[in-house]
Order: sequence, then C-alpha cells, then structure tokens
Amino acid sequence: MDFMQLLDMILHVDKMLGTVIQQYGTLVYFVLFAIVFCETAFVIFPFLPGDSLLFIAGTFCATGSMNVWLLITLLVIASITGNSINYWIGSMIGHKVLEKDYRWIDRKALMKTHEFYEKHGGKTVVLARFIPLVRTFAPFVAGISDMTHKTFQLYNVLGALLWVFSVVLSGYFFGNIPFIRDHLNAIVLIGVGAAVVPVVLGALWKLFQSTRKTS
Repeated sequence: MDFMQLLDMILHVDKMLGTVIQQYGTLVYFVLFAIVFCETAFVIFPFLPGDSLLFIAGTFCATGSMNVWLLITLLVIASITGNSINYWIGSMIGHKVLEKDYRWIDRKALMKTHEFYEKHGGKTVVLARFIPLVRTFAPFVAGISDMTHKTFQLYNVLGALLWVFSVVLSGYFFGNIPFIRDHLNAIVLIGVGAAVVPVVLGALWKLFQSTRKTS
C-alpha cells in the first residue's frame, strides 16, 4: 500500500471499515484508536471522520466483527487523552500570551473569554463532542482561555463517555436501519440543537431581564 492509498483509507475509513477489518483483523482497534486520538488531540486534523466512524464501528460490532465493549473502552480512552493533549497545547500557548503584553491582543477580551469558560465552558466541551470541526477546536480554545484543568477534565470525561457510548451503541442497535444510517449527521445536529437552544434562550432571557432593570 503506497502513501496515497493509506491516506485515502484513513480519510474514508468509515466507508471502508469492512475492508480494514478483513485485511488487518484486530489491528482495526489500533486504527480506530489512532484516528479518534488524532482528531481530538491536534487542531490540524479536524477533517478526520468522527461521528460516522463511531456509528459504523458500532454497526460492525453488532455483526460480531468487533467487541463492542473493548471498542468503547479504547475510544473513550483515545477521546479523553486526545482532548487532554489538545487542552495542554492550548494552555501552553495561552500562558505565553498572558506573560507578554502584545499590543495586538485584547487582554480585556481574553479575560472575558476566561470568565465565560469558567461559567459555561463545561457545556461547550461536552456538546462540542457531537459537532464536527468544533470537536477538534473546543479543548484547544479551553486551554487558551485558561479554563482550570480540574474543570476541563470533569467535562472532558463526561463528554467522552456521552459521545462514545451514545454514537457507538446507536450504531450497534440501529445501524442497519437505512434512514438512521443515511441521516446520521442531521440526527446528531438536531440532538445537539435540542440541548443548546434552551441554554441560549435562558441566556437571552437573563440579558432581557438585566436590560429592563438598568433602563
């Protein structure tokens, strides 16, 4: 297998998973672990498959091709450690920014971002797991905004458990239903929207109330 074939396999592993299992056997666990780890650990890999990969993997677990509990355990570990490294990279850059007074950085805005993550960052870290692209950048931004490590890890673990369990088990139980398989991304986004909308409405209501008091 040349480099281009390997790259194509990695980028489309969610569509070629059956072939990967046939050719590499139990090494498929390592492949899936590495992809989830890289997608969550490094901001340069937001294009790697996420939700679709977990869902399809769950479907293959239902056929007996993989062990669902071993897969879930490995992917939870990959997701937690990946996000932790991404957070660490962000925090390293963030501390350097805080140590020097760069004219092109709005320090006031930076501190407001820090405060926002302290109050609402947990929801961001958890919900970002279910949104492509955002999933890769959320822990990095959390590190830059100087969210405390303890707070980050609490929501990091919670988000990883919710994401991996829900998507893999959805594939395990419902992967052979064509409508769910073909509209997975839309279903995930609707679910995230249902969780985000009440938060946004609550914030708008508080803003409206505070505006009335000051007027």
